[in-house]
Amino acid sequence: MSKENGPRRLALISSKGTLDWAYPPFILASAAGAMEWEVAIFHTFYGLPLLKKELDAAVSPMGNPAMPMKMPFGPDGFQKINWNIPNLLMSNVPGFESMATGLMKQTFKKKGVATVEELRDMCVEMDNVRLIGCQMTMDVFGFKREDFIDGCEIGGAATFLEYAADSDVSLFI
Repeated sequence: MSKENGPRRLALISSKGTLDWAYPPFILASAAGAMEWEVAIFHTFYGLPLLKKELDAAVSPMGNPAMPMKMPFGPDGFQKINWNIPNLLMSNVPGFESMATGLMKQTFKKKGVATVEELRDMCVEMDNVRLIGCQMTMDVFGFKREDFIDGCEIGGAATFLEYAADSDVSLFI
């Protein structure tokens, strides 16, 4: 849907890079892009690695105290296990992060949810979606342009703010 002076505009700031925080900006951007909105996602701080060629986002229960550990996991046809483990304990169990990441990816796949990589690729393919990597974050963390996917641009806060100033919707994720 368009407004009188052109298409609607969505401005997103992606600042977290765990698997659960990787989904929202790409879901919102791909949906808005499909609705013919103009979209820009500014990837900064821990959200910047979501633009790396090798995406390795994982679940981090320690970083998300609201993580529901009552999610039913288990093979089809068998009793599902409802995890009910305190976050403090989860963060200290060797291999838990890897197991939780695998289980979440498996559950999303069974439910027909696109992967983060697929959603990101959709955004790259849309002419109306911009993926902007934060130059300052690159400098601070020592990333190089060649670390990132083709189709993203590198810019500073001013690049994003110039876009966001005329946006209809702005969200910090």
